[in-house]
Amino acid sequence: MSDSLLNIETFVEPNFGENAFVISTTDERGGKVGWVIDPSFPPQVNQLLEYIYQQAIGIEKIILTHGHADHIAGLDYVYQAHREAGVLIGKGDKSMLADANKNLSGPFGMPLVLQTEADEDLEPSMSLILGQTTWKVLDTSGHSPGGRSLYCADAGVVIVGDALFAGSIGRTDFPGSDHQQLIANIRNHLLTLPDEIRVYTGHGPVTFIGNERKSNPYLSDG
Repeated sequence: MSDSLLNIETFVEPNFGENAFVISTTDERGGKVGWVIDPSFPPQVNQLLEYIYQQAIGIEKIILTHGHADHIAGLDYVYQAHREAGVLIGKGDKSMLADANKNLSGPFGMPLVLQTEADEDLEPSMSLILGQTTWKVLDTSGHSPGGRSLYCADAGVVIVGDALFAGSIGRTDFPGSDHQQLIANIRNHLLTLPDEIRVYTGHGPVTFIGNERKSNPYLSDG
């Protein structure tokens, strides 16, 4: 997505198909400012960092929609390059950053223990400012205990991590998952958004709220 208000660049991790994002806009002085969302394993994180460098984007925040390994693996890389950035994650997932079992990397035989700590909780209903845009934090826990989404009405987009996909939802068979909680949060906090809102998911293509409300089989009342 690219318009005069906001640019969203997607970087796909080849092994897990995880989507990381660099969101950028201009500040009051005309410079580029941005956030990194869900940086994953190399080479994806390296490509992401090269893009930031080439575009001369000042990174203000590193935001993690949840704490599973494929969504946090690049955190140390990004923070080393942008130490001025704040690191944010939902409180329920904060301990996953330094616990290979909780972030699911241990059970898959590639234990990941990060050195970077989060310095702010993503609290539901809090507002975050990027340039001229305002973002609301939504509770979309259920895939993980502290899952969060980021909604920007100004730009007509929501970034949902692994809560919702095109035609599907996040898995709820992991430790700490809760299927009923995830369905309730999707219904109460995502499907209540306007039909035309673009949904940037943690895996797979962009979709729209209206599409998922009408045709997602996991969300059908039937």
